[in-house]
Amino acid sequence: MKTIEINGSLRTETGKKFAKQYRKNDQVPAIIYGGDVNIPIVIVKTDLKPIIYTPIVHIVKIAVEGKSYVTILKDIQFHPVSDEILHIDFLQVYEDKKVTVSLPVVLTGQSEAAKQGGKVLLITRKLRACGFPQELPETLEVDTTNLGLGKTIMLGDLSFDKVQLIDLKSIVIASAQLTRAAKGTQAADAAAATGAAPAAAK
Repeated sequence: MKTIEINGSLRTETGKKFAKQYRKNDQVPAIIYGGDVNIPIVIVKTDLKPIIYTPIVHIVKIAVEGKSYVTILKDIQFHPVSDEILHIDFLQVYEDKKVTVSLPVVLTGQSEAAKQGGKVLLITRKLRACGFPQELPETLEVDTTNLGLGKTIMLGDLSFDKVQLIDLKSIVIASAQLTRAAKGTQAADAAAATGAAPAAAK
Protein backbone atom coordinates (compact mmCIF):
# COMPACT_ATOMS: atom_id res chain seq x y z
CA MET A 1 0.00 0.00 0.00
CA LYS A 2 1.10 3.55 -0.71
CA THR A 3 1.32 6.01 2.15
CA ILE A 4 -0.27 9.46 2.06
CA GLU A 5 0.62 12.07 4.67
CA ILE A 6 -1.86 14.70 5.81
CA ASN A 7 -2.22 17.14 8.71
CA GLY A 8 -4.94 17.25 11.32
CA SER A 9 -5.81 19.52 14.24
CA LEU A 10 -7.22 18.50 17.58
CA ARG A 11 -10.92 19.15 18.02
CA THR A 12 -11.42 20.99 21.28
CA GLU A 13 -15.19 21.13 20.87
CA THR A 14 -17.49 18.27 19.87
CA GLY A 15 -21.19 17.96 19.07
CA LYS A 16 -23.42 18.78 16.09
CA LYS A 17 -23.25 22.53 16.58
CA PHE A 18 -19.46 22.66 16.44
CA ALA A 19 -19.25 20.03 13.68
CA LYS A 20 -21.45 22.24 11.51
CA GLN A 21 -19.19 25.21 12.18
CA TYR A 22 -16.08 23.21 11.23
CA ARG A 23 -17.68 22.22 7.94
CA LYS A 24 -18.54 25.86 7.20
CA ASN A 25 -14.81 26.54 7.49
CA ASP A 26 -14.02 23.78 4.96
CA GLN A 27 -12.84 21.41 7.67
CA VAL A 28 -14.08 17.85 8.13
CA PRO A 29 -14.59 16.42 11.63
CA ALA A 30 -12.86 13.06 12.07
CA ILE A 31 -11.72 10.63 14.72
CA ILE A 32 -8.71 8.38 15.08
CA TYR A 33 -9.56 5.23 17.01
CA GLY A 34 -7.91 1.90 17.73
CA GLY A 35 -5.20 3.24 20.01
CA ASP A 36 -5.17 3.84 23.76
CA VAL A 37 -7.68 6.68 23.42
CA ASN A 38 -9.90 8.09 20.68
CA ILE A 39 -8.54 11.29 19.15
CA PRO A 40 -11.09 13.78 17.73
CA ILE A 41 -9.58 15.90 14.97
CA VAL A 42 -10.48 18.09 12.00
CA ILE A 43 -8.88 17.94 8.57
CA VAL A 44 -8.92 20.50 5.77
CA LYS A 45 -11.36 19.22 3.15
CA THR A 46 -9.01 19.62 0.18
CA ASP A 47 -6.38 17.43 1.88
CA LEU A 48 -8.80 14.50 1.77
CA LYS A 49 -9.23 14.36 -2.02
CA PRO A 50 -6.44 11.80 -2.74
CA ILE A 51 -7.82 9.54 0.00
CA ILE A 52 -11.55 9.65 -0.64
CA TYR A 53 -12.05 10.00 -4.38
CA THR A 54 -10.26 6.78 -5.33
CA PRO A 55 -11.05 3.07 -5.01
CA ILE A 56 -7.50 2.46 -3.76
CA VAL A 57 -6.94 1.98 -0.03
CA HIS A 58 -3.96 3.89 1.37
CA ILE A 59 -2.06 4.00 4.59
CA VAL A 60 -2.70 7.49 5.91
CA LYS A 61 -0.18 9.14 8.20
CA ILE A 62 -1.89 11.94 10.11
CA ALA A 63 0.28 14.54 11.84
CA VAL A 64 -1.47 16.02 14.88
CA GLU A 65 0.18 18.35 17.39
CA GLY A 66 3.67 17.02 16.68
CA LYS A 67 2.66 13.36 16.73
CA SER A 68 2.16 11.04 13.76
CA TYR A 69 -0.59 8.42 13.65
CA VAL A 70 -0.50 5.60 11.09
CA THR A 71 -4.07 4.87 10.01
CA ILE A 72 -6.38 3.59 7.32
CA LEU A 73 -9.71 5.12 6.39
CA LYS A 74 -12.51 2.92 7.74
CA ASP A 75 -15.73 4.89 7.30
CA ILE A 76 -17.06 8.06 5.67
CA GLN A 77 -20.41 9.67 6.38
CA PHE A 78 -21.91 11.73 3.54
CA HIS A 79 -24.91 14.04 3.60
CA PRO A 80 -27.77 12.11 1.91
CA VAL A 81 -28.70 15.01 -0.38
CA SER A 82 -25.64 17.19 -0.94
CA ASP A 83 -22.98 14.44 -0.65
CA GLU A 84 -21.02 16.75 1.64
CA ILE A 85 -18.54 14.86 3.82
CA LEU A 86 -19.93 14.91 7.36
CA HIS A 87 -17.46 12.77 9.30
CA ILE A 88 -14.57 10.35 8.80
CA ASP A 89 -13.30 7.46 10.92
CA PHE A 90 -9.62 6.51 10.78
CA LEU A 91 -8.39 3.26 12.33
CA GLN A 92 -4.94 3.41 13.88
CA VAL A 93 -2.85 0.47 12.63
CA TYR A 94 0.35 -1.21 13.78
CA GLU A 95 2.99 -3.19 11.91
CA ASP A 96 2.56 -6.23 14.18
CA LYS A 97 -1.26 -6.33 14.09
CA LYS A 98 -3.35 -7.57 11.17
CA VAL A 99 -6.15 -5.40 9.84
CA THR A 100 -9.16 -6.09 7.62
CA VAL A 101 -9.90 -3.76 4.69
CA SER A 102 -11.99 -3.84 1.52
CA LEU A 103 -9.70 -3.91 -1.52
CA PRO A 104 -10.73 -3.30 -5.15
CA VAL A 105 -10.60 -6.23 -7.58
CA VAL A 106 -8.76 -5.75 -10.89
CA LEU A 107 -9.08 -8.29 -13.73
CA THR A 108 -5.91 -9.05 -15.70
CA GLY A 109 -4.97 -11.20 -18.69
CA GLN A 110 -6.67 -11.98 -22.01
CA SER A 111 -9.26 -14.64 -21.31
CA GLU A 112 -10.08 -17.67 -23.45
CA ALA A 113 -13.64 -16.36 -23.48
CA ALA A 114 -12.54 -13.10 -25.12
CA LYS A 115 -10.71 -15.05 -27.84
CA GLN A 116 -13.97 -16.86 -28.57
CA GLY A 117 -16.02 -13.66 -28.86
CA GLY A 118 -17.06 -13.50 -25.23
CA LYS A 119 -16.87 -10.80 -22.63
CA VAL A 120 -15.62 -11.04 -19.06
CA LEU A 121 -17.75 -9.22 -16.50
CA LEU A 122 -16.47 -8.09 -13.13
CA ILE A 123 -19.19 -9.15 -10.70
CA THR A 124 -17.65 -8.37 -7.30
CA ARG A 125 -15.72 -5.11 -7.24
CA LYS A 126 -14.32 -5.29 -3.72
CA LEU A 127 -13.27 -8.07 -1.34
CA ARG A 128 -12.43 -8.01 2.34
CA ALA A 129 -8.81 -8.89 2.93
CA CYS A 130 -6.91 -9.43 6.17
CA GLY A 131 -3.17 -8.95 6.62
CA PHE A 132 -0.44 -6.80 8.10
CA PRO A 133 -0.75 -3.19 6.86
CA GLN A 134 2.64 -3.12 5.17
CA GLU A 135 1.88 -6.36 3.28
CA LEU A 136 -1.59 -5.54 1.96
CA PRO A 137 -1.69 -4.74 -1.79
CA GLU A 138 -3.44 -1.73 -3.27
CA THR A 139 -5.60 -3.98 -5.45
CA LEU A 140 -6.41 -7.69 -5.73
CA GLU A 141 -5.37 -8.75 -9.25
CA VAL A 142 -7.36 -11.69 -10.64
CA ASP A 143 -5.95 -13.47 -13.71
CA THR A 144 -8.66 -14.33 -16.25
CA THR A 145 -6.38 -16.04 -18.81
CA ASN A 146 -7.92 -19.50 -18.39
CA LEU A 147 -11.52 -18.30 -18.03
CA GLY A 148 -13.67 -19.89 -20.77
CA LEU A 149 -17.13 -19.08 -22.04
CA GLY A 150 -19.88 -19.77 -19.54
CA LYS A 151 -17.39 -20.13 -16.72
CA THR A 152 -16.91 -18.12 -13.53
CA ILE A 153 -14.16 -17.30 -11.09
CA MET A 154 -15.20 -17.65 -7.48
CA LEU A 155 -13.51 -16.42 -4.35
CA GLY A 156 -12.64 -20.01 -3.47
CA ASP A 157 -10.50 -20.15 -6.63
CA LEU A 158 -8.28 -17.31 -5.45
CA SER A 159 -5.26 -17.13 -3.19
CA PHE A 160 -2.82 -14.31 -2.43
CA ASP A 161 0.51 -14.31 -0.65
CA LYS A 162 0.33 -12.92 2.89
CA VAL A 163 -3.32 -11.94 2.43
CA GLN A 164 -6.38 -13.83 3.66
CA LEU A 165 -9.73 -13.29 1.95
CA ILE A 166 -12.55 -13.49 4.47
CA ASP A 167 -15.69 -13.26 2.33
CA LEU A 168 -17.70 -16.37 1.39
CA LYS A 169 -15.86 -18.73 -0.96
CA SER A 170 -19.01 -19.04 -3.07
CA ILE A 171 -18.96 -15.36 -4.09
CA VAL A 172 -18.63 -14.94 -7.88
CA ILE A 173 -15.79 -12.60 -8.80
CA ALA A 174 -15.96 -12.68 -12.61
CA SER A 175 -18.15 -14.29 -15.26
CA ALA A 176 -17.53 -14.96 -18.96
CA GLN A 177 -20.51 -14.52 -21.27
CA LEU A 178 -21.06 -14.59 -25.01
CA THR A 179 -21.79 -11.13 -26.39
CA ARG A 180 -24.93 -10.41 -28.44
CA ALA A 181 -22.83 -9.71 -31.53
CA ALA A 182 -20.99 -13.02 -31.15
CA LYS A 183 -24.30 -14.87 -30.73
CA GLY A 184 -25.51 -13.34 -33.99
CA THR A 185 -22.33 -14.37 -35.79
CA GLN A 186 -22.58 -17.91 -34.50
CA ALA A 187 -26.23 -18.12 -35.55
CA ALA A 188 -25.38 -16.82 -39.03
CA ASP A 189 -22.50 -19.27 -39.40
CA ALA A 190 -24.72 -22.16 -38.30
CA ALA A 191 -27.45 -21.10 -40.72
CA ALA A 192 -24.97 -20.82 -43.58
CA ALA A 193 -23.69 -24.30 -42.83
CA THR A 194 -27.20 -25.81 -42.90
CA GLY A 195 -28.72 -23.54 -45.52
CA ALA A 196 -31.40 -22.34 -43.11
CA ALA A 197 -32.37 -18.76 -42.31
CA PRO A 198 -30.48 -17.48 -39.22
CA ALA A 199 -32.52 -17.06 -36.03
CA ALA A 200 -32.42 -13.77 -34.17
CA ALA A 201 -29.97 -13.72 -31.26
CA LYS A 202 -31.52 -13.46 -27.85
